[in-house]
Amino acid sequence: MRVLLDAQLSHRFLTDPLRRNGHDVLSLQEERALDGLADEDVLALAAAEERVLVTRNSRDFAPLTRTWAEAGREHAGCVLIWSFEHHEYGPILQAVERLLAEIDDQAGWKSLVLSV
Repeated sequence: MRVLLDAQLSHRFLTDPLRRNGHDVLSLQEERALDGLADEDVLALAAAEERVLVTRNSRDFAPLTRTWAEAGREHAGCVLIWSFEHHEYGPILQAVERLLAEIDDQAGWKSLVLSV
C-alpha cells in the first residue's frame, strides 16, 4: 500500500516497520524539504501521489477531508488517529496495519476517511 505519514508520526517507530511489512511509505518527518507543509498541501500531496494519509492531526484533517468531499474533490484515503497518544507507537502501528490489511486495494481507499 502507498502511504503518507504526516510530520508528527515517528519515522523510527512507524515508517520503518511499515516499510518492512511491504508498504511504500513517504514520511514527512523524513523528508525535510516537505517540513512545514500546510495541511491542505499535505492532503493534496497524498492525493497526487495516490497515498493513504495517516495523521494524528485529526482536528484539522477531519474538517479538511469533509470540505474536499463537499467540493467533489477526491483524495487517496485518510486515517485519522484520535484514540492514541503520540507515544503509543505499538498500538498506532497495529491499528494502521489492521486497516491497511482490511482494505488491501489502493483503489478501495479512494476518498475514504477512517478513524482509530
